[in-house]
Amino acid sequence: MLKLAAAAGTTLLTPLLLLAPSASSSSPTPGVAGAPTAQARRDIPPDYLRWYMDAAQTCPGLSWATLAAIGKTESDHGRSTEPGVHSGENHAGAGGPMQFLAPTFATYATDGDGDGHTDRYNPADAIHTAAHYLCANGAGKGGTHLRAAIYAYNHSNTYVTGVLALAAKYAAPTATTRGQTAVRAALHWLGTPYSWGGGNTSGPTRGIAKGAGTIGFDCSALTQYAWARAGIHLDRIAADQYRDGPHIPRDQLAPGDLLFFAHDTTNPATIHHVALYLGNGRIIHAPQTGDVIRISTFTGNPYREHQYIGAVRPSTPTKT
Repeated sequence: MLKLAAAAGTTLLTPLLLLAPSASSSSPTPGVAGAPTAQARRDIPPDYLRWYMDAAQTCPGLSWATLAAIGKTESDHGRSTEPGVHSGENHAGAGGPMQFLAPTFATYATDGDGDGHTDRYNPADAIHTAAHYLCANGAGKGGTHLRAAIYAYNHSNTYVTGVLALAAKYAAPTATTRGQTAVRAALHWLGTPYSWGGGNTSGPTRGIAKGAGTIGFDCSALTQYAWARAGIHLDRIAADQYRDGPHIPRDQLAPGDLLFFAHDTTNPATIHHVALYLGNGRIIHAPQTGDVIRISTFTGNPYREHQYIGAVRPSTPTKT
């Protein structure tokens, strides 16, 4: 099977049977298909960004950010001065900004700029050809298929992990379907009283202790209920929910993500409050006894900012 070369300046891996990435790999496969982040706009030349976006459209399900992350890894978006990037070949026989072996390029060659010719040193052609190659290996299906397609590009689990991590930084997150469902479920209960110990996955209930006389939700019951509507099981206590999914950088927050607040932001055991992110610096939450479920400002709120410890995107499968 013809393979693509390794990153510019690296050692060529000998042709192998297509192997899936190691099952032990624990890094996430992010769904990155959103608008370019500030980092992407700073790092990617405008013409390359356009080519990545155009090429991704030829493979439904493939993110432009994945192509961009490969382009960055292989040639720094064509800015590398390593042998083979602009002419000739490197020691592994790879050429062009996406580092193709000549036979592999010939097999998947795509005319990206519509000039009637294909050239692995032409960025538009190289990027569209990379999209064609990845798509042929199942990248548009996402998940493990995407990981396998990137692994086919370069037989290295470290390479796969690095590409996916960079892709996540290049594209602003779009709200997941489940996140949107969780937000809608929480919004349904706006104005419902806060009840200490109240609420479960079925809806509001009478609480305990100081909540015994009130039917409603406390903060973690609201998030548990909302995400149950989206098919995801969460633990009941806020501090435990902090372990119910991967932690999300603040600049990648999407609607439905859980935001956590702690007395000591170096110690997750002191988490005392959880809210759902709505977007635009706002949250929906059950604040405290005597209050009701409401939409509040997070970004710029000194009290919340001071106690913010992190965010989680729930991913625990529903328990049966």
